[in-house]
Amino acid sequence: MEGQDDGVAEQSQQHELQSILSCSDRDFLIRNNDDQFTPNLVEVYNELSAKGDFEIVFVSADQDEEAFKGYFSKMPWLAIPFSDSNTRDQLDELFKVMGIPYLVILDENGKVTTEDGVEFIRDYGVDAYPFTQERIKEIKEEEEKVKREQPLKFILASRSRDFVISANGNKVSISELKGKTIGLYFAESSYKKCVKFTPKLVEVYETLKAKGEKFEVVMIPFDDDEESFNQCFEKMPWLSLPYDDKSCVKLARYFEIPTIPVLVIIGPDGRTLQSDVVEAIEEHGTETYPFTPEKFSELEEKDKAKRDAQTLESILVSGDLDFVIGKDGDKVPISDLVGKNILLYFSAHWCPPCRAFTPKLVETYHQIKAKDDAFELIFISSDRDQTSFDEYYSEMPWLALPFEDERKEYLDRIFKVQGIPTLVAIGPTGCTVTTEARKLVMYHGADAYPFTEARLKEIEEAEDEEMANDPTEGDKEDNAEEGTKTKEGYVCDGDVCHKA
Repeated sequence: MEGQDDGVAEQSQQHELQSILSCSDRDFLIRNNDDQFTPNLVEVYNELSAKGDFEIVFVSADQDEEAFKGYFSKMPWLAIPFSDSNTRDQLDELFKVMGIPYLVILDENGKVTTEDGVEFIRDYGVDAYPFTQERIKEIKEEEEKVKREQPLKFILASRSRDFVISANGNKVSISELKGKTIGLYFAESSYKKCVKFTPKLVEVYETLKAKGEKFEVVMIPFDDDEESFNQCFEKMPWLSLPYDDKSCVKLARYFEIPTIPVLVIIGPDGRTLQSDVVEAIEEHGTETYPFTPEKFSELEEKDKAKRDAQTLESILVSGDLDFVIGKDGDKVPISDLVGKNILLYFSAHWCPPCRAFTPKLVETYHQIKAKDDAFELIFISSDRDQTSFDEYYSEMPWLALPFEDERKEYLDRIFKVQGIPTLVAIGPTGCTVTTEARKLVMYHGADAYPFTEARLKEIEEAEDEEMANDPTEGDKEDNAEEGTKTKEGYVCDGDVCHKA
């Protein structure tokens, strides 16, 4: 709130309720008895209003009365009539409302206790009552005490629940998990990435349990539908928080979960060991256990040795999949590409920045091929169907991995492809030259080839010499770079392509 520290309302503010909620020709509020609304707020309202000392007044920001009526019909509380726009405007101005939802809490004397009502109820629910800073401080102190003394209980329990559930519906006391290494599996049963990872986690889980390891997984479900959750969970060998448990959202905030699936590892002492081991398990399976920093340092050394020994065959050959396809659909053996400079182009037709970059890459490709035939480019598609793949690939003059080829997932993982377009350069020995070749093509075009540090140093030296001879070149370069950033004003992350 403007003019206040940390969004906390000044304790000196006090308002006479009748004067701020009524007008000259109205001294009443209106009620609707429907009990549908945001579950969190409805639950808090129903529990507190039953005591007779709590009420909510809806101040609408709807554009017309029809929208107001439709929205208000879902609310069990009071409202300023839509026709009384003067009072609604006055309240907006009085409380400096800059965005919605916005919840101001007044005590029985009309004194503002907080203007962070949305945050209080979202984070603490009915426990935040009477929504004072003192009460929030008290809750936080209680949480810190539990966190110090019983960290696992702090993570998994709620004020009304001290258990997790098994697939057969039994309640398992959280105390039974004490001393074990716990994996908190943030997932949604039908989400594509979770569907892919879950079988791998089941394999790791069952292998470790068979060895007698003190390891447990607790699923933190984000399913929208209880039936789909139940159908999936009954097949799982591990534990879970109950469906739609409020702690799921709390834990997602606490561990700052950006996406799913995520597997957070809690050590035997109840402390966080690893913030996410999904990628590590995909790559190393049971070798990741017991997920300690020492184990991950060991795995990093192993990965480094693997990268140093990387060959084109090691990244592009998987069993019988030892080829890519050409423009005529013919299979091109990977062995034919050994010893060449290779670009791997991760892209998709549905992605606007990919479609914007492809023409530049086509131009660069032809320029490089004209001076070095020992060069090739391979398209790694993230398209959603064969038709889209075929349409997009028809614009390209190079090779491609077949659509929905299983090698794509491995390539995404080893090159840590988080967004598209991505361009990876592989040298003649098969080792990775750079995963940032897209930027080099955007800035330098074919001049960046073969994308090595030595070549980039040559370009920088040439540019420095040019700027020394003509200082105005610096301004031109700045302008050019600014234009490039505009072209890169999108970010594609997984299946979502959004503006930066």
